[in-house]
Amino acid sequence: MSSQSLPKPDFVRNMKLIGHTDQGGRPDGVQVMVNKGHAFVGHMFSRGFSIIDVRDPRNPKPVKYMPAPHNTWTIHLQTHGDLLLVINARDMFAAPEFQDERKYYVGSHSDQAGEAEAAPATARDWTAGLAVYDISIPAEPRRIGFMPVEGGGIHRIWYTGGRWAYVSAMLDGFTDYIFMTVDMADPARPKEAGRYWLPGMNTAAGEKPSWAANRRYGLHHAIVHGDTAYGAWRDGGLVMMDVSDRSKPKLVKHHNWSPPFGGGTHNCLPLPGRNLLVVADEAVLDNCEDGIKYIWMFDIREPTNPVSISTFPTPDEADYCKKGAHFGPHNIHENRPDTFVSPDLIFATYQNAGIRVFDVRNAFQPKEVAAFVPPTPERLVDARLNRAKVIQSCDVLVTPDGVIYTTDFNGGMYILEYQG
Repeated sequence: MSSQSLPKPDFVRNMKLIGHTDQGGRPDGVQVMVNKGHAFVGHMFSRGFSIIDVRDPRNPKPVKYMPAPHNTWTIHLQTHGDLLLVINARDMFAAPEFQDERKYYVGSHSDQAGEAEAAPATARDWTAGLAVYDISIPAEPRRIGFMPVEGGGIHRIWYTGGRWAYVSAMLDGFTDYIFMTVDMADPARPKEAGRYWLPGMNTAAGEKPSWAANRRYGLHHAIVHGDTAYGAWRDGGLVMMDVSDRSKPKLVKHHNWSPPFGGGTHNCLPLPGRNLLVVADEAVLDNCEDGIKYIWMFDIREPTNPVSISTFPTPDEADYCKKGAHFGPHNIHENRPDTFVSPDLIFATYQNAGIRVFDVRNAFQPKEVAAFVPPTPERLVDARLNRAKVIQSCDVLVTPDGVIYTTDFNGGMYILEYQG
């Protein structure tokens, strides 16, 4: 797409739009990875994932669409070297019980999807597990392995090469997604190595939740640095785990600030050289119904006593609560070792408020230094009930050369440069 025909942003500061693609007519995107000059994008509603040639980021070219198995999500994925790991899980947003999105975010998933989850495995019409692809030729992924799980499936992965991957998995007998370590020694035969869950989640073993029925205690995902996994446990907050023995993860600290704050913890990003942890709470309901959500900065010098020392500023150049759909943090760029890594700049998506860049050199006073709010999407791909035709910036990834790739639930992929 030429610069003359690029979409005009609703708001921009210290950012430049250099490319845009509707991803081959599938503009709905969730997680994005960039590897070998190609962007790998999981779709929320188009049932599969796509590959876009971005060797020239000003002229992105969709080159491949990989359909998902029947009634299956492949929204999250990870790449490293010649490997692509893709989640397989029940397509929750196609399920009748989740057409009102409140039900997806409120209460345990085993309760919400109880009837389907209780069905015998032979009656389940989705694929659940972890798929592994060879992407030595990035435009032609070749599936080489699969690790099935019994239950709803896998939601998100952390994999940066080597022997170990880490996933959040919805398994039979548990209230919601738990933490699982995966042995990738043979990528063609990934296998479960260990598990951790919060006490009360393993109902099959007779455990009873200690939290209210309207709370969603489920792992979104963990970021792992060294032998510590930093788990974002939705309404359960931060769960730090010692994974020095990958077969027996154990708790370091469970710390929750909800209530009084609104929950939805989505990312926990360590800044190891600074003993800091950036934690994003996802806004999950329309028009700020779940309150204003924040990105927090924690001091983790003493891992058993994380202390919140600041919150990031909330975008306020427009009335985003009244704009429609979700306003607030969703994802942050996670400083993967094969991407742009910075202890000082944090890139975040704010859903209807677009993409934000924060300077955290002063950890006690983060400052917003750049913003980009895409225009209204051309069409609504999200077919759920009562969805607003409003931008919902979803994921952001920054490559080592500083190019920013960001996805949207309806608006395609925007490719940006930070000019701060």
